[in-house]
Amino acid sequence: MKITIDPVLFETTSQFKIGIIHYTKIVVSESPQMIKGRTRLFQENLYFELQEKPVTERPGIAEWRKVWKSFGADPNRYRHSAESLMRRISKENYLEPFHLAVDLNNFFSLQFEIPIGIYDLSKIEGDVLLSVGNEETSYEGLNGRDNSLKNILCSKDEKGAFGSPFVDSKRTAVTEETTNALQIFYLRPSLADAECQELLQSAGKMFCQVSGGDYKTFILSSSEPTILL
Repeated sequence: MKITIDPVLFETTSQFKIGIIHYTKIVVSESPQMIKGRTRLFQENLYFELQEKPVTERPGIAEWRKVWKSFGADPNRYRHSAESLMRRISKENYLEPFHLAVDLNNFFSLQFEIPIGIYDLSKIEGDVLLSVGNEETSYEGLNGRDNSLKNILCSKDEKGAFGSPFVDSKRTAVTEETTNALQIFYLRPSLADAECQELLQSAGKMFCQVSGGDYKTFILSSSEPTILL
């Protein structure tokens, strides 16, 4: 499988980069109590921080709002997923455990202040292209609605779009049957490659400590716009 960034994205944001973690032989189950407790404590601490500093002033959230806008989407109308999660926390509407993959994905997104998506690799067909959606780009999302991805960054396979920093699709959702997964990190353009690699290694290590299996990390950028899994 090839994963490629559409070159047109670099015309808008030259330092645009995507992080990839490829997981194999993982076991997705209910999160252990340690993860549930750590995630809850993190959210409670974040809630108090957000009473002093608004969501949109958090460095990662603010930077991704600019990226969002640079591709043509309205960040006030269509919020990226990290901002949406953080706004929930600011209202003391804490995230409830779902399963290991979703819980850790949400934890990483809050921790790093960036949108992140995780997908069942067996449900992705052919190569993957990261691009910006047009008027015809849409899918049924995890929110139960048909979501238009016009001017919104998205990932596409041979069947069409399956993920974005906005809301992910039902088609490629990770379940407790998933053994191989693709995690896409919509990295902050301002981060140096070394910082990005450290972030990905930290996330991959933590994920596999709980889920078992193995992981490999990749960074797509203007100097390396295509990787091969």
